Amino acid sequence: MSSKLKFINKDKSAFYATTRLRVEAYLKENGNSKHANAAMWRKIAFYLVGAAGLYGLILSNLFSVWQMFGLALLLGVFCALIGFNVCHDAIHGSLSASNKVNKSYSFVFNLIGASPYVWNLTHNVVHHTYTNIPGHDEDIEVAPGLIRVNPEEKVLKHQRFQHIYAFGLYSLSSISWVLRKDYLKFFQKKIGEHATVNHPKKEVFRLFFYKTIYYVMFIALPLVLLDITWWQFLIGFVSLHLVEGLVLGLVFQLAHVVEGADFPTPNEDGNMEEAWADHQMRTTANFATQNKLAGFLLGGLNQQIEHHLFPKVCHIHYPGIAAIVKATAHEFGLPYIESPTFLKALSSHYRMLKKLGWQAYREQSLSLATESSKHKHLLVS
Repeated sequence: MSSKLKFINKDKSAFYATTRLRVEAYLKENGNSKHANAAMWRKIAFYLVGAAGLYGLILSNLFSVWQMFGLALLLGVFCALIGFNVCHDAIHGSLSASNKVNKSYSFVFNLIGASPYVWNLTHNVVHHTYTNIPGHDEDIEVAPGLIRVNPEEKVLKHQRFQHIYAFGLYSLSSISWVLRKDYLKFFQKKIGEHATVNHPKKEVFRLFFYKTIYYVMFIALPLVLLDITWWQFLIGFVSLHLVEGLVLGLVFQLAHVVEGADFPTPNEDGNMEEAWADHQMRTTANFATQNKLAGFLLGGLNQQIEHHLFPKVCHIHYPGIAAIVKATAHEFGLPYIESPTFLKALSSHYRMLKKLGWQAYREQSLSLATESSKHKHLLVS
């Protein structure tokens, strides 16, 4: 594949231009900037204060082992929700018109164990540009070789059961992120087909320095301050990340690996024969958009269509612009993929895993058996 993949169809780009003008007009008419409003800042305060409070309660050593275990699980959920509601917008630069403010809140990502610099490369640069393009978008490759989401790949025998074990692997995503993923992505020569060499020296320092800060906060201090055994700590630490990982994995997968979402491949010249915005509409999905609780918890990630088209717009505005995006998509004959509830989206994802695993393996086996039979017949003839 070409490392300079381009979207070469300019004929349909009027969709995005029209949508952008309508969204800008909506924000202006309602007196809104594209950045955070008062409600968004209150939301940010809730998650940051909540996580800090839970962390402080655990380190206070005032609770029983079981109570601390419950607090650890809740802290794992809060860490995931901070990623959704605070860091995601900040790293996209949509919280504020001030780069300093965005960088300040991006820094919080370090305190939950992840590198904002690496996330910017893998998510903002690569995923948002090459969404769902196999070989380019590594965000959809949760566990390469174990979970198959590329319809073009050969199905491995164990992937027949991916609809069963995938959710367990999702749970490992957070602990992998903290201990392995950031280092791996940082030192890869490329992410997908996007070259990632010559990192600034300060980012090399920051990667190791802030990881060390996280390890001190979440490993060293609890072991020193808490009246628990090492194995009790280990259970709590791993459980925190299992909960956090499951929340992260499910939400991100429901945005792109559901029925109706495409996994397009480049043409022979290594280019995509459609406009970028059209591509986003075919590869991205929404869910539970009418559920206010989902909107509060998921930081707009249940409205990924609006997010992919307008990543510089704070997610607090997505409910307001969704009707505009949907109507304009239909006007231009483009899909608007959505599930009414979280459970329906989860069911759709489950069916996709089964289709790309169990069903694909059966079809592959049948095809190989048929070819073998034809070959034997020719030899006999």
